[in-house]
Amino acid sequence: MQISFQQVEYRYSYKTPFEKLALDDINLRIPSGQFLAVIGHTGSGKSTLLQHLNALLKPTSGQVNVGDVEITPDKKLKSLKPIRQKVGIVFQFPEHQLFEETVLKDICYGPMNFGVPEEVAKERAKELIVKVGLSEEILDKSPFDLSGGQMRRVAIAGVLAMDPEVIVLDEPTAGLDPRGQREIMDMFYDLHKEKGLTTILVTHSMEDAAHYADEIVIMQKGRLKRKGSPQAIFSNPEELFEMGLDVPDVVRFQFMLEERIGRKLGVTCLTIEELVEAIHSFEEGGASR
Repeated sequence: MQISFQQVEYRYSYKTPFEKLALDDINLRIPSGQFLAVIGHTGSGKSTLLQHLNALLKPTSGQVNVGDVEITPDKKLKSLKPIRQKVGIVFQFPEHQLFEETVLKDICYGPMNFGVPEEVAKERAKELIVKVGLSEEILDKSPFDLSGGQMRRVAIAGVLAMDPEVIVLDEPTAGLDPRGQREIMDMFYDLHKEKGLTTILVTHSMEDAAHYADEIVIMQKGRLKRKGSPQAIFSNPEELFEMGLDVPDVVRFQFMLEERIGRKLGVTCLTIEELVEAIHSFEEGGASR
């Protein structure tokens, strides 16, 4: 499902003494099936941008298109309800949104609220609980008897049970250990590929942005600062450092190596394997001269 932002502005507490500009002249096109990462400092407008994707917020001016649905300042919220089915948002610490007596009821709540028959919702729950790395036996348990990592997976299954065409991930691995972070992100990436989803990831992890995204957007002070492939975005570490942002560890190591030898390797490496190959090519080129 294609998404576009056209001259979007958003102001909190609009037309009050507390008015604050959060998004300014955002123009962005996200093709159907793309995996987009959004990076930037806290307060840069990342989460505000995300909340426009399923009409949790409406632009103060401009227009957001999600598939064939238009979100404009004067659009009635009631007419935007169907978009909530198409766009699933996984917020930070989604386990805080669990509330039902059993895991099964929690996963089924969303789709049944949108008219999905109970039996269909239960079949989705059985399928998805396995996809998120848990067993069917857990469906009869209270979500509050589970570990933190299990609760998060249950909450994610609840979002996926809506069968969205767009999945929005707002720091989905916050608070998890490195192994848990990689497992969750690999799961989302597999689902992205398997179902042909349009996926938008807000993250502070430059590794995740580099590893999973087709393109990266940098937000700064409510504006879209840059957009490009991971290689293009991380090809100029100095610019990111000046913005107070980090780069993947491999890129940082390459940057330090190039400064030390006083020459460029000629390519931006995003994995250790790419860096090893670039160093070998560099050494062979030097030897031939």
